[in-house]
Amino acid sequence: MVEKVRIDKWLHAVRLYKSRTNATDACDGGKVKVNGLAVKPSKPLEAGETIVLRKRSSTFTYKVIKIIEKRVSAGIAQTCYEDLTPEAEKLKTDLPSAFIDFGARNRGEGRPTKKDRREIDDLKKSREDWWENWEDD
Repeated sequence: MVEKVRIDKWLHAVRLYKSRTNATDACDGGKVKVNGLAVKPSKPLEAGETIVLRKRSSTFTYKVIKIIEKRVSAGIAQTCYEDLTPEAEKLKTDLPSAFIDFGARNRGEGRPTKKDRREIDDLKKSREDWWENWEDD
């Protein structure tokens, strides 16, 4: 069994990123921390270490249980780490897609009219109001 493996390889192997390139880019962008320190993609990872990932607006925390090099099925991958992410962070990713990408226009529709612009502004305002009040519940 392998004792150490590159962090980008491990992140891809346990299916936390779709590709190794995505995992490498996340490490290079400072979105991956091991034991509280930002790491490069080549950092050797050992069992027992804690990983913090930033994806979109959420922060996920995992504890490494088992080191693997090759990508495996989702069922096996979940046995290689323990998810320590708080429930509040997990709920952030469950927002409807309307709150993530709004105001986008299809290609060829041209510039928004004055009426369209007002509707987009109203939608943005209601989204901001909803977001501020959502965390208070």
